[in-house]
Formats: sequence, structure tokens, C-alpha cells
Amino acid sequence: MVHSMTAFARVERAGAQGTLSWEIRSVNHRYLEPHLRLPEALRDLEGGVRDALRQGISRGKVECTLRFAEESAGKPLQVNRERATQLIAAAETVAGLISQPAPLNPLEVLAWPGVLVADAVDPQALNAEALALFAEALVELKAGRDREGADLARLINDRLDAMSGEVATMRQLVPQMLATQRQKILDRVADMRAELDPQRLEQEMVLLAQKSDVAEELDRLSTHVTEVRRVLKAGGAAGRRLDFLMQELNREANTLGSKAFDPRSTQAAVNLKVLIEQMREQVQNIE
Repeated sequence: MVHSMTAFARVERAGAQGTLSWEIRSVNHRYLEPHLRLPEALRDLEGGVRDALRQGISRGKVECTLRFAEESAGKPLQVNRERATQLIAAAETVAGLISQPAPLNPLEVLAWPGVLVADAVDPQALNAEALALFAEALVELKAGRDREGADLARLINDRLDAMSGEVATMRQLVPQMLATQRQKILDRVADMRAELDPQRLEQEMVLLAQKSDVAEELDRLSTHVTEVRRVLKAGGAAGRRLDFLMQELNREANTLGSKAFDPRSTQAAVNLKVLIEQMREQVQNIE
């Protein structure tokens, strides 16, 4: 199975220390490019999150956002005595520089950041919980990528079927088109009432057939179609291989178009290029 690079996942879990929630967004990219948004208190998670991404995903621009709402209800408030002592000492130093300083208000000391705190969270337990939750989000993201990958494979196979039909039709039409072209030349010569050396005319016909021979291009188109089907069936990180095959298919379709000598072969080449372009757009989203 092939995997899409486009998906979204969101998981949330409420615990004793608060509520954790992860959002992961993934879009197509040539390489794996993680972008992490973590709360400052959980910045130590970055290494573990990147490792988990590398093990689970090979390509894509992935944005991972973690939010943490600490549970403060019911927690007893405590005074950070060290912080308060430092603050009072600094205030007394400043008061010594003032002739008539105002008395220090205890409520103002408590209002200073870091002085009045609730019970601190357990950082190790919180990190472990956040990583476990990220693993769940990553599983959900990969499931979404798998579902979309299956849809992409189906769309590509539909176009491969249409390409095979175009190639089969061209194989049947080439002898008929060559015969039509031969007759046109004979009719033109007859209209001009000109006499040509039959041997020379036959040489010109052989040369026309050689220049118009598209059997090799049709064979290579069929071979590439078979290889695309094989890669899709094999699955895994197939995006780069499929992109290369789209280039090869396009090359053969261009050559087929350059050899076109009949409106039907020209139209077939155009149809093939349209189908290849549609596939190429889908391939850009495959991991």
C-alpha cells in the first residue's frame, strides 16, 4: 500500500496534572521536515518526538502542536520562600536609597511572578504521558495517510487502465494509418499526373514507415505502465520512484506525438499526456 503525505490527527487526554492535546498536520514535501510547537515546560520532548516521527514517517512537512492546560483546581497554594526572600532583599536595597520609602506591601510580594505557586507538576511523568499521547496521534495520522494513499492508488490505476486502452488502440490503428498515408501519396502523385520510378516510390514508402514506426514507444509505454502498477502494489515509500516513472511515461508520449502523421495518432498522444499529467499531480502527494 502507498501512503499519502496529506493527513490530520488530533488527540486529547485529561489527567491528574492537566489536559494534554496534540495536533499533527502533514502535507507533501520532498523530505521529512518536522515543525514542533511545544510549551516551554515540555521543551525536553523535542528529541523524542523527532525520533518517533523518523521511525513512523519518511516524507512530508509535518507540523506538531502540543497544548497543556494545567489543572489548578483544588491544589493548595504555596509560597516560594526563596523567591520571596530575594524579592524582599532587593526591595530593601532600593528602599535604602530613598529618604522616606513606603512600607512593603505583602500582597505586592505575593503578586510577583514565581512567588505564589501551586503544587508543581511532575515533569518526568508529564513528559512520559505526552510522548505516549503523541504515539497515539501518530497512529491516527498514519491511518489517515493510508486511507488517502489507497484512494490515490485507485485514481492512478484508473488512469493506467485508460493509458493501456490508448496504447492498444494505437497498435491496432498503426497499420491502417500507414495504409491511409500510402494511399494519400499515391493519389497526390496521380493528381499531378506525374510518373515516378516505382522503385523510388517504394523506397519513399519504406522511409515513411520507418519514420512513423511507433512500436518501440508503445512497447515502452506498456512496460512503464506495468512497472507503475508493480510499485503501487509493493507500497512503502514509493513517491520518488513513481515520480521518475511519470517522467519516463511523459518522454515516450512526447516521442509518440513527434512521430504522429495522422490526426488519430496526434489525438492519442494528447490523451496520453493528459492522463500522465493527472497521475503526476496525484503522485506528488504520495510518500
